[in-house]
Amino acid sequence: MSEERPLLGPYHIERRLAAGGMAEIFVARREGLHGFSKRVALKRILPQFSSDPDFVWMFIDEARLAALLEHPNIVQVFDFGTMGDDLVLVMELVDGSNVSRVLRTASEDLPIPWDVALHIAYQTAQALDYAHHAVDDKGEPLEFVHRDVSPANILLSRTGHVKLTDFGIATVRSRAPTTEDGQVRGKLGYMSPEQVLGKELSGKSDVFTLSTVLAEMLIGEPLFQGESELNVLLQIRDADLRVLARCERRIPQDIRTLVLRGLQRDPAERPTAGAFAEACAEVIRRRGMGHGPDRVARLLSQLNLVEGEGPDVHLPGAKVPSLVDSDLMHHAGQELIGPQAVTSPTIYRVQLTDGSVMGPMSYPRLIQLLTTGVIDSRSSKISKADGTYLDPSRLPELTRFVTSPGLQWKLEELAQAEKQGQLRAATLLPVFYDIISRQQTGVLHLWQRNRRKKIYFVDGKPDFVASTDKSELLGEYLVATGQCLRMEIEMALALLPKYGGRLGDALVGLGILRPVELFRAISDQVRGRLMESFRWRRGEWAFVRGARSHEETFPTGQDPYELLRDAASEAHLEEIESVLEPLGERVVERCEDGPPLTVFRLPPTWVGVLDSVSGDTTLGGVLARESASGADLEPVYRALYLGLACGLVRTKVSPSQMPFRESYSA
Repeated sequence: MSEERPLLGPYHIERRLAAGGMAEIFVARREGLHGFSKRVALKRILPQFSSDPDFVWMFIDEARLAALLEHPNIVQVFDFGTMGDDLVLVMELVDGSNVSRVLRTASEDLPIPWDVALHIAYQTAQALDYAHHAVDDKGEPLEFVHRDVSPANILLSRTGHVKLTDFGIATVRSRAPTTEDGQVRGKLGYMSPEQVLGKELSGKSDVFTLSTVLAEMLIGEPLFQGESELNVLLQIRDADLRVLARCERRIPQDIRTLVLRGLQRDPAERPTAGAFAEACAEVIRRRGMGHGPDRVARLLSQLNLVEGEGPDVHLPGAKVPSLVDSDLMHHAGQELIGPQAVTSPTIYRVQLTDGSVMGPMSYPRLIQLLTTGVIDSRSSKISKADGTYLDPSRLPELTRFVTSPGLQWKLEELAQAEKQGQLRAATLLPVFYDIISRQQTGVLHLWQRNRRKKIYFVDGKPDFVASTDKSELLGEYLVATGQCLRMEIEMALALLPKYGGRLGDALVGLGILRPVELFRAISDQVRGRLMESFRWRRGEWAFVRGARSHEETFPTGQDPYELLRDAASEAHLEEIESVLEPLGERVVERCEDGPPLTVFRLPPTWVGVLDSVSGDTTLGGVLARESASGADLEPVYRALYLGLACGLVRTKVSPSQMPFRESYSA
């Protein structure tokens, strides 16, 4: 294209407005007969990606979806088609700025007024409410979820009107899949808890992220902030609102209540977008906050965000958040990849207590042997690059692995055990329940011959899990689940010393995983390690109270009582039957001092079974009654198993006489 008003189809290109990783935006003008002229925004895929069928399909899908939505608070699509060799999306040009720039420019001397923040949230919520209820040509609900309600995607016109934009990663019921299952979409800091965890999303996910934006406009700083991306993700997952609480005096009670409703961790407790919009409107009316567009326009002018030639906007696709945002990635390790990084790997040898030597071995192999307990760091000596055999603590790259209690396998710790017992099939559930219900802090050891596992609890919540099973190591888990290639894990392991001995940090630093992908992987891995422990059929256990892992932890975020429910749900049915069979002639009754059923979030069938326990029927009688009614007995067995293990129901004998609890001694 020439520099003098080049053409793209019938549009005269005035200037390139913005470019992202995969697409670019132009300001253009369409001219016609009798002096007709209209300025628009043109979006096209960058030429180098125009032949990629995946990107082309995503672009086409975005255009189709955006064309279905016609609302005054949504950026409109005017046209879409092939112009020359390019697919081009023609959109409304919003002359103004966006909330992201307002947040960056506002200050203590000129903060965002409450009425302006509420007006922006109100109009954005109206746009979302319309989109959430949109239907297709056949009148079928689209089940639309925007998934990227962030400050950059809320545009503000010169006249103070609000426009929601960028539907590149939105989902609808009928939309063809364009990403791999579980692939992360959305901007860091502007996700809902269920989005971070990779759960199914609804319109209430958009309400959470809009509430996040509203909170930031009110307090003038990010709502979720931390030293690392993973810390931010943890705060979002837990709906950690400490920053908002610290700033609560700046916000009137009625406005704070509105924000808190939208920031509930459980989507069921959040309002719909329509209800959120109505709540904003009610506060605006009650406080006499009229003239919203005028107030927004005045703020843009005061912040000097609408001065200068042409529109000053961040238009749809300017950063193309539908593709991986480069600003969410660490590139600290990139200088290590290239010809200068090709050096001989350091070789290690291990001298055991009997004088024998293991090796030579690479650094990744050494770490694997240390973390799985094959090598005892307290009694072994290690040689690096054919040097002198030294105590492992003298090698900086091994510091974490030989000093962290969570990564050590010290048998002496078992002498301090407060409780211990034998493990048999389906016997671990009451042990977990006791720790959880008492909100204890400590470590639960499980062992069987050379196999060992440690589960650390903090205030009754599982916090960290270590295992001698090689398959449960993070790197092995990522390879097994297809999230990383073996060579990528090996590369990251080789660079562990540069990342404090943490594989996750190395994977993010090298750009192999995004922070939110790592977060999900670690959460899933920890949960998998926990659930695997319930499948042990033999061995021993011991609980050491007060012990801490001193590791950087990423708890699963799942309520511990729900974990117990899942353990009962996933236990082998024949093992549950073998546990309950000896109790068949005993009368069962509800425990008055047990936890409420609601904390477990049980399936309705389980609740019905436990509610039917009245104290005048034997366990066998309950099973016979349910069988006679034609009920499926599997959920009956699982409900009774959970109830007996977790203090919901009991037999009219001492719980210590129950076969699957008799080894549990205080």
